[in-house]
Amino acid sequence: MRWIFGSDGESSDYAPLLKWILTNTLAVFGLLALWHFGLIQQMFETDRTRMSSVILLIFVITAIHCLYQTIVVSKELVAARKVRETLDANGGRRLQVVDGRITTLDGTVLEPGIVTRHIQNLMTKARTIGETHLDQTLLLRSLADQLRSREKLGWFVSEALLRLALLGTAVGFILMLIPVSALDAFDVESLRQTLTGMTEGMAIALNVTVAGIATALVLKFEYYLLDEAIADLFREVTELTEVHVVPVLEPQGAAGTRPAMTAAADVPGA
Repeated sequence: MRWIFGSDGESSDYAPLLKWILTNTLAVFGLLALWHFGLIQQMFETDRTRMSSVILLIFVITAIHCLYQTIVVSKELVAARKVRETLDANGGRRLQVVDGRITTLDGTVLEPGIVTRHIQNLMTKARTIGETHLDQTLLLRSLADQLRSREKLGWFVSEALLRLALLGTAVGFILMLIPVSALDAFDVESLRQTLTGMTEGMAIALNVTVAGIATALVLKFEYYLLDEAIADLFREVTELTEVHVVPVLEPQGAAGTRPAMTAAADVPGA
């Protein structure tokens, strides 16, 4: 696996992606088992409303979205770890901006990513304000909102699938009661047709309910893992900047000297 995920440190940063793969592998095995026993085929045959198919399609699209966001967050974790290693080696010395890229004084370029853009924002703020303390609270709040936006779609879809499950249950019960309301005779043939219609309606209600609840639970778990990865990334950015960046950028002493940074080129807007 080393040739896929890189060094041991990079492999640990890709743990969210590995968890997504494991979760969906188990889900695929479960679907294959249901297909083997004919339950999936039966669900498609009995669901005249096609709501189960719509739910499964929405689930697949949203799971792919979760995969993409997980890959992005994993790459950002790798970039944050590399930035931390660079700043550790820098020993608390100045940072500078050269051709729009943040580098140390010996020319080492910080790995591009969310953490580097956050450091650029801090450097710009430190250069333009005259405060004795560099407060990054507002920038961290903006960063947190940006990171949390990656998982909002998943939480919305998982809740929407539960609502679709309830809607499918209601539709199934309505279809189940229609034959009863149309019953005008109590002979054997009429009762048989009525019971057949009621059975079809109940099958629709149960199939849609099971499909909606099952897919919603899997999506909630996937986005829970993504939420954990985002929290790890935010914690890494916060600790890294508070320990290695803010003390370097803050004015030193009572004289209020300018932040310890140089700018060989204009810092691009974040």
